[in-house]
Amino acid sequence: MRRTFASILALAFCSLSSWAATTAAPALGKPSTTGEPPDVLKVDYFSNANTSGAPDGTFRITNAGTSNGNLCAYIFVFDPQQEMSECCGCLQTPDGLGTLSVNVDLTSNPLTGVTLSTGAIKVFSVAPVANACPLPGTTTVPQPFEAGLRSWTTHIQNSNFTITETASQDATLSVAENVRAYDECLAIVLDGSGHGICSCGTGD
Repeated sequence: MRRTFASILALAFCSLSSWAATTAAPALGKPSTTGEPPDVLKVDYFSNANTSGAPDGTFRITNAGTSNGNLCAYIFVFDPQQEMSECCGCLQTPDGLGTLSVNVDLTSNPLTGVTLSTGAIKVFSVAPVANACPLPGTTTVPQPFEAGLRSWTTHIQNSNFTITETASQDATLSVAENVRAYDECLAIVLDGSGHGICSCGTGD
């Protein structure tokens, strides 16, 4: 899988070089030279997805309303080898609740065709563009980070598929991780031919 993703990423950067000749490439959040603002990155995991006999996991996300407006939840799904499998941008309204199926919304359209059973989920909290959440490479409008998203995931445990649920963990977002997420999602957009784009489930 590593070679497959590396090949796709290389193709993407060739495409990006041509695209960048006429278009400035903004990051998902407006980059900072001293680090990104706090409370804009949530990290979680899923387990036993797409496994016979196991229930589906659920990822829930809400906009706490502290930013006084809508927010984009940029969701990145990684396999256990740290490679991005899917990405998408989902609009979250204040006090709404988005509900995503791990099997259907987050892992059913993998970039490489390999369906995941375990992996990591990262969520960036970012200001929308014209009330929408464009994927990398589809807008030239810089998007500042805006804190305010909260999320939870159900976890299907190994022993007897017992379901537990925990809140996603806060993590400090670095400039390097912001740029990496943008570049890898951009590679999916440019060369995935529709594969690697997750969906936003129900609600907002």
